[in-house]
Amino acid sequence: MPWSLDATPDAPDRSAPVRGGVHIAVAMAVMNVASYGFTILAARLLGPVQYGGVAAVMNLLLVVSVVALALQATAARRISADLDHVAQIERGVLRVTWHAAFAVGGVLLLLSPLVAQLLRLESLATAVLVALTAVPVTAMGGQAGVLQGERRWRALGAVYVAAGVPRLVIGVGLMLWRPTELLAVLAVALGCVAPVVVGWWALRHERAPGSEADHHRGRAILTEALVNSQALLAFCALANLDVVVARNALTPHDSGLYAGGLILTKAMLFLPQFVVVVAFPALASARDGVRALSRSMGSILALGAVGTLACWLLPDLALVFVGGDAYAQISDRLWLFALLGTTLAALQLLVYAVIARQGRRSSLLVWLGLVAMLVIGASADSLTGLVVRVLVVHGALLVALLALSLWLVGRDREAVTAA
Repeated sequence: MPWSLDATPDAPDRSAPVRGGVHIAVAMAVMNVASYGFTILAARLLGPVQYGGVAAVMNLLLVVSVVALALQATAARRISADLDHVAQIERGVLRVTWHAAFAVGGVLLLLSPLVAQLLRLESLATAVLVALTAVPVTAMGGQAGVLQGERRWRALGAVYVAAGVPRLVIGVGLMLWRPTELLAVLAVALGCVAPVVVGWWALRHERAPGSEADHHRGRAILTEALVNSQALLAFCALANLDVVVARNALTPHDSGLYAGGLILTKAMLFLPQFVVVVAFPALASARDGVRALSRSMGSILALGAVGTLACWLLPDLALVFVGGDAYAQISDRLWLFALLGTTLAALQLLVYAVIARQGRRSSLLVWLGLVAMLVIGASADSLTGLVVRVLVVHGALLVALLALSLWLVGRDREAVTAA
């Protein structure tokens, strides 16, 4: 069957995992480069005052996107784990997704005066745009999850490309015309509609009704999505709150240097995200879970090792991607930030592995890791001390989650074999 964006295979396509990885890797690279380009251009065109509001909005949308990621994980896991009820799961997920999208948007709309005040936005209109943007941001999650579970990698790749490129194109046009906070956020809002349109097109053909199961009804899907949301929120906090610790534990100068180093950390975190996206459906499979976990973990650690080694051998080159000579004082420690990003990428894979096997109590480990990072990190009195402390906490959490994940997937595989 020749590929087309709107193809609806009778069953999820499990063929050509390498090609699928390439499609997603390229698509996510385009998305991330376009998003980074929008950020850099916005900072330059708007200036510090106007850009400060845009950055605050983007951080809020990052938190809001946790709901979308939870819906995506829920859809992908259910479809991968139960191929006999794909039609029911697809319909249920999309219905719950739109209800959740309008609920999140409605709550933010009611809170828009408070959002405008807390983020110190220029106008209430900007806060209203944030609420409107939350609707497509959330909707994209459910659509992407269905495509991910069905392993329709090219269609999913098109969604990812649409999540980055239109924002950049629209943003440049609007900000060149009138460089204001409001128009920059409007560009983000319009850009977030594009991937939803692509997702709708890819999923517009309904599957033939099949057998149905009570555990795939709307309430069960919503419950799982809420459970997944708190696990992903814990990881999001773990990956981002160390900069808050730095602001309180270090001098303003050192905390600024730490924040600069975290640019490299985030790059190392985002670099292997395509591995997690491609591996997740297999992680949800009892038969393929152990092999998928070991292969994907190996890929992430290999990429991380190359990046960390490059930062150690070529610190001056790595400094260019952090912020230039202003951060030269940490050039000899950039490899530590690269290692931190690699650890976070591995942790992200394990969080998704736990979600895939529905180890619901396991998310408590991530919350405990977050508390440990906040407490232990607060005792640091130097930049290096803080990086090392955060690395130790993340490393301990990595070992615990890896052991737990291997036990979960091994247990499920034994159950399937015995049956």
